[in-house]
Amino acid sequence: MKKVISFLKKLEKNNDRDWFNSNKDQFEEAKEEFTVFVEKLIAGISRFDPLLIGTDAKNCLFRIYRDVRFSKDKRPYKINFGASINPGGRKSPVPGYYIHIQPGASFLAGGKYMPSAPELLAIRNSIVKEPKAILKISNAKLFKEYFAEISGERLKTAPKGFDKDHQMIEYLQLKSFIANHDKLSHKTILDPAFDKYAVKVFKAMKPLNDFLREVI
Repeated sequence: MKKVISFLKKLEKNNDRDWFNSNKDQFEEAKEEFTVFVEKLIAGISRFDPLLIGTDAKNCLFRIYRDVRFSKDKRPYKINFGASINPGGRKSPVPGYYIHIQPGASFLAGGKYMPSAPELLAIRNSIVKEPKAILKISNAKLFKEYFAEISGERLKTAPKGFDKDHQMIEYLQLKSFIANHDKLSHKTILDPAFDKYAVKVFKAMKPLNDFLREVI
């Protein structure tokens, strides 16, 4: 991951088209390194999540170009490399795994970000019907080893149609259901065995993905 980190550090200081075009070769080398890394992740994840078998790494990568049409921030490039490793690639609605590499702000995550209204209702109804299912996931030893909690943006009160005093209100208020592992040091990212570490983290979040996939 050395080329990735090196390029992103330079890009953060030179986020303009002239610099980027003059250093396109460095970008291509970093992108290739990241693509190969994602291929390793797919191979590792596929051993415990067969839905990922055959997934093309290139279909999982996000573009580095920012959409600045409706943003006050007119910097043309993202200062991170990201990939959403879902069955079918990044555009798939199926809950999967996410890797974000950014110097000083890298993380691994998974679950479902901002599910649609019907999906969210299905998740909430499932939690009310069988609360032990999601508690079993969040309280599992392996899950707690890598994640503080199931997190996401949440409502300030109970969602419509649900009791504000429900025993599972902290889960019912969630608008996303995410497992986030943000304790990635620079040393960890540059370790040759980082792909194996990332696969372990992703394996720990698979029960959450299984729950979400079954419900929605």
